[in-house]
Amino acid sequence: MLVIGAGGLGCPVLQYLVAAGVGEIGIADGDTVDISNLQRQVLYTEQEIGQQKVAVAAKKLSALNPHVKIKTFPLFIDDINALDLIRDYDIVVDGSDNFATRYLVNDACVMLNKPMVSGAIYKFEGQVSVFNYNNGPTYRCIFPEPPGADESPNCADIGVIASLPGIIGTIQANEVIKIITGIGEVLSGKLLVINTLNMDTHIFHFKLNEDNKKITQLKAMQQMCDLPVTLVDYDELRKMMQTNNNVQLVDVREQAEHAAGNIGGVNIPLSQIDEIFRLLDKANPVVVYCASGVRSNQFANKLLQIGFRHLVLQENGQHSKPL
Repeated sequence: MLVIGAGGLGCPVLQYLVAAGVGEIGIADGDTVDISNLQRQVLYTEQEIGQQKVAVAAKKLSALNPHVKIKTFPLFIDDINALDLIRDYDIVVDGSDNFATRYLVNDACVMLNKPMVSGAIYKFEGQVSVFNYNNGPTYRCIFPEPPGADESPNCADIGVIASLPGIIGTIQANEVIKIITGIGEVLSGKLLVINTLNMDTHIFHFKLNEDNKKITQLKAMQQMCDLPVTLVDYDELRKMMQTNNNVQLVDVREQAEHAAGNIGGVNIPLSQIDEIFRLLDKANPVVVYCASGVRSNQFANKLLQIGFRHLVLQENGQHSKPL
């Protein structure tokens, strides 16, 4: 079994399936532990901030059950590596937090004929379904296309009640156990939706559209929230800084993270943007970075809302070497 994402959903999925004795588990996540994760990602502590999630998770899970073989992939899944990652596993659990990854994982599972146990959370609501199970419906059969920029939730506004990932992740683990053991009714062709404010649950039924099985190649999908910004890698950023003295480089992580290691620039934590964004000049380019790209996306969105237009994001979070 392969778990994609070792975050809020991945943590309970991994804990329960390792405890249950699932024989071999792969964990794919390129992110590091961040202080903002701790209220919902229960495998991690403050002592592990900055460490690779997959490494921390593997160590703790092995202590829980040393008989389970755990393989780690410290990377983000994309159209280049998806098929190779998924090919060797019988079941895929999608614990990602963005539409682009969900569609990518679905399409790879369709091409490889692998079941995909999917979970998603937003504020107080969560949903679970099993796609591509025994030639059943796929993710695209209920959600044919990704939402547009004006239809999806604003990245800066997304949040979840801390217990919600545990509820949804546990249900995902339950679906995996049912698939492995062949008991019960798998949530194939069914979307379970839970509202944790009143504990209402609904099951929506949907059918297979055969056209959604005719996927022959993966396509790269934009994982940002359609922000009108430029995306650069470390080398491009370095050249930009060398040729433009007016570039404003901003580390949007917390002060302790910045002190532990950074690539330069001013430190304006996302949590303090409303108080100190005035340090930045709207007339000059602003380059923002963090550990994984999540907070820099949110920071950029906030700047756009208050009139900034020359925004650049460093791709795949911060680099280990100073500029």
